[in-house]
Amino acid sequence: MQVTDCTAKNTTSTEADPAAVIRALQAEVASLQQQLDWFKRQLFGRKSEKRIIDNPDQLDLGALLGDTPAPTEPEPTEEITYRRRKRKQRNADDVTDSGLRFGPDVPIEVIGLSAPQLNGPEADQYEVIDTKISRRLAQRPGSYVVLEYRRPVLRHKPGRHLMEVPAPSAVFEGSLADVSLLAGILVDKFCYHLPLYRQHQRLKDAGITLSRSTLTNYVQRSIELLEPIVDAQWRHILQSRVLAMDETPIKAGRKKKGQMQSTWYWPIYGEDDELCFTWSSSRGSAHIEQQLKSFAGVLLSDGYAAYDRYAKNKPQITQAQCWAHTRRYFERAQKSDPLAQEALTLIGGLYRVEQQIREKGLEGQKKLDYRSRHALPIFEAFFAWCHQQRQRMDLVNTDPLAKALVYADNHREQQKIYLGDPEVPIDTNHLERALRVIPMGRKNWPFCWSEVGAKHVGIIQSLLTTCRLHNVDPYTYLVDVLQRVALHPARDVEELTPRCWKEHFAANPLRSDLEHVH
Repeated sequence: MQVTDCTAKNTTSTEADPAAVIRALQAEVASLQQQLDWFKRQLFGRKSEKRIIDNPDQLDLGALLGDTPAPTEPEPTEEITYRRRKRKQRNADDVTDSGLRFGPDVPIEVIGLSAPQLNGPEADQYEVIDTKISRRLAQRPGSYVVLEYRRPVLRHKPGRHLMEVPAPSAVFEGSLADVSLLAGILVDKFCYHLPLYRQHQRLKDAGITLSRSTLTNYVQRSIELLEPIVDAQWRHILQSRVLAMDETPIKAGRKKKGQMQSTWYWPIYGEDDELCFTWSSSRGSAHIEQQLKSFAGVLLSDGYAAYDRYAKNKPQITQAQCWAHTRRYFERAQKSDPLAQEALTLIGGLYRVEQQIREKGLEGQKKLDYRSRHALPIFEAFFAWCHQQRQRMDLVNTDPLAKALVYADNHREQQKIYLGDPEVPIDTNHLERALRVIPMGRKNWPFCWSEVGAKHVGIIQSLLTTCRLHNVDPYTYLVDVLQRVALHPARDVEELTPRCWKEHFAANPLRSDLEHVH
């Protein structure tokens, strides 16, 4: 009996349809080839997702919507003339003959050149009647200055006792670091991604002996001093009605010997152009629950399932979907299936509507009405096209276009939210631009040695990135705030966030003593 069963099983396996096996293998090979192409593109290829719209074969959006029939032959052309704005005239101080532009804050070192003719035997035959100016851009290597405070010691004649002028207070009591050094270290590391070991090398080249652990200590203590400001900024962000949220990985702490632990930053963007990088050791929805427990409003995100689990059964949360992430699925599929270009054309129509809204400066109800008139028909046409494509018998689940269609269809309602709320952006691109500081940093300092270090990176980047969003110079901001935070009332700590600091203190910030030296 056992022999019979075994024989039957072997017979079934050998009589399997060879054509079906071949088709399955071909589909698997195609899927692996698509993955390989994607990895090659990430390493060597073009990263931009921008389409070239001047292509004569570009699909016509009006034809896809059914408004106008697609032309079958080239339309007649005519020669036209046009007028363009005259080129702006610049002042002599704005640009030189070589095209150098610089602002009034850039220092100028004047170098006077002597004419040999004025020092020769025929010098009395020449006179200076004018001076020509030419400028070149020069650079000094990173330089450091030692501030030497000479404090007089006084003797009181009647009382015969001595007294001395106290040294100016420092950010950290007993520290040898001026506030300009602390701010410079933070800006170099977190704005320009210069690791501490390179800054240590630069100090050594400048003839300054300072241990690397001392630099690490400066960074740690400075960030801990700034943490209450980030907490105040975070509380204000949670008051927003619309939040954008994403996640990006970072290696932090040792998982085991020779292997770092994978952790995550969760950047959250508020409606007043403020950003906070929260940190978690996992990528699960528990972190979202913890961070947004007091939030009520619209959460704009990508299609990651953790956001779906968080928003489920929460009536106070409206989940909106990013259109840029949907577009990427179709952008990846256009190589294997040219029909994906039709989806890109329709999505491009949605983005053109947003561009027109920005150009017209529409807000509130006017913005909502414009979206309803122009974007809603494109939205309906897009999902009608998706439904039509999903009926194709030649599409298998592993095809990139099939994955794109499923992704779009699963998030249809979330992608429609922005059409009914003028304050909701069409995508999370504004957030993705802001969080680039983390991937850029990973190229220079690939990991954080400890989990505490990862939290500190999130704290300082929350402030520095927000400075960029509000056009606040990070160095000037840090020099002021590092001195002011210990003196500022705790109840008014929100005034030290970049958004409020710009209004209260930017006109007359606290400076380092270095700037008072002549």
